[in-house]
Amino acid sequence: MLTVLYALLYYVAAIIFVVGVAKRVWEYWKTPQPAVIPTTPAPVTRTGVVWRMFKEVAFFESLWKSNKWIWIFAMMFHLSLWLIIIRHLRYFLDPVPTLIVLAQPFGKYAGFFFVLGALGLLARRMFVPRIRYISNPSDYLMLLLFLGIGLSGLGMTFVSKTDIVGVKAFFLGLMTFNWQPLPTDLPVLVHLGLVALFLIIFPFSKLVHAPGVFFSPTRNMVDNPREKFRPVPWLPPVDEVQYDPPHGS
Repeated sequence: MLTVLYALLYYVAAIIFVVGVAKRVWEYWKTPQPAVIPTTPAPVTRTGVVWRMFKEVAFFESLWKSNKWIWIFAMMFHLSLWLIIIRHLRYFLDPVPTLIVLAQPFGKYAGFFFVLGALGLLARRMFVPRIRYISNPSDYLMLLLFLGIGLSGLGMTFVSKTDIVGVKAFFLGLMTFNWQPLPTDLPVLVHLGLVALFLIIFPFSKLVHAPGVFFSPTRNMVDNPREKFRPVPWLPPVDEVQYDPPHGS
């Protein structure tokens, strides 16, 4: 029964995640950007915008300039998350590529930095007055969810080792609709349940800023309002606009 329950849960979570993220990205894509509003100093060429976006996404450049200690925890959280995701690809690939095999030791201990980074971001929400003022309950709950995922994952690895061969067989079976028994260890059930919950709520949370940053007009616009006219979609074309010169001209 647990195998059936978790299999159905992950099918539902995957559908909600993919459809929800696709819907949000489509909304971002179709939202008009009639005004040139990049955060200055901004690049004046498209190549400069690509370089700026790369630095923002890869190194959190604006956060580095704003607050160094928050930048440390944010980088720790996000880099360790990427290592963890790369390590977990072994559960979905057979055979496992060499690069993913080489990443296993780094991903294994990245869980500690993931939890530490989440704790730092949670402390920021709790103890920095201006951040606490604009924080919603959902902001705290998302960080607590990350902590639960990280701690349960560490528990599976270092405290109560689970049958990772059985876990891999379960996920490979999900992808081929050939369900395999899921190990019933409590840490793995908690961990997989929290991950499924994360997939379900991701499209409806602030975490959707991950793809949304690429659609941010303050970052993805070229600073050329004088050189290039940007027509507003809901107004008539320029050649149809009636212009009444001021009196005396």
